[in-house]
Amino acid sequence: MAGHSQFKNIMHRKGAQDARRARQFAKVIREITVAARSGLPDPASNPRLRAAISAAREVNMPKDTVERAIKKATGAGGGDDYVEVRYEGYGPAGVAVIVEALTDNRNRTASDVRAAFSKYGGSLGETNSVSFMFTRLGVITYPASVASEDEMLEAAIEAGAENVESTAEGHEVTCPVESFFAVRDALETRFGEPASAKFDWRPGTVVTLDEDKARTVLKLIDVLDESDDVQAVYANFDLPDDVAETLSA
Repeated sequence: MAGHSQFKNIMHRKGAQDARRARQFAKVIREITVAARSGLPDPASNPRLRAAISAAREVNMPKDTVERAIKKATGAGGGDDYVEVRYEGYGPAGVAVIVEALTDNRNRTASDVRAAFSKYGGSLGETNSVSFMFTRLGVITYPASVASEDEMLEAAIEAGAENVESTAEGHEVTCPVESFFAVRDALETRFGEPASAKFDWRPGTVVTLDEDKARTVLKLIDVLDESDDVQAVYANFDLPDDVAETLSA
């Protein structure tokens, strides 16, 4: 009986991992579609498409899947027509939340996002109702092994970055949005392809949550993230170490 239970648990976890992987692929394919249509289908001439392909590598998407997505987006049919939408609101405990989406149906996406906020005690606001509490940045990361702290700092400053944080795990380079592609390309020329390169919303202030509030906020974020239309969710909360340990147990 214990063996059967364990098997079922393993199967459930595998199913959850497969579902998560499928959602990741779907989100990346949408970004590839929009990026390919926003410029040339050649990544060398289309910075946004290069970033999308980099994101595909991060989630281990097969190369032929990436190529099919580009061909479908730039082919005669063109596939689905997605638009970029940003939603902002407050979650439980006054946590500010930004939701970025690519959707082919604004009404459906807005309804789904609003329902998620309402279900977990939050409220959807107007555009710019919480984004003023965040800074939009380009974020590029490298493993620690590619360069010393001084080498990365020097290269990043020369490329136009604002800041570098180096730890034993790696280097994180941040830069203004308008400089993102130039900084990424300069660093890639010197150190090779980055581990990740993307835009991020960084909060200026954070809300510290206890265990109960943290559970509710994380449920809201999970529900939002499970939507096929949602590309990314950002929030300005912080978890004390003991709360984080309890939730991850």
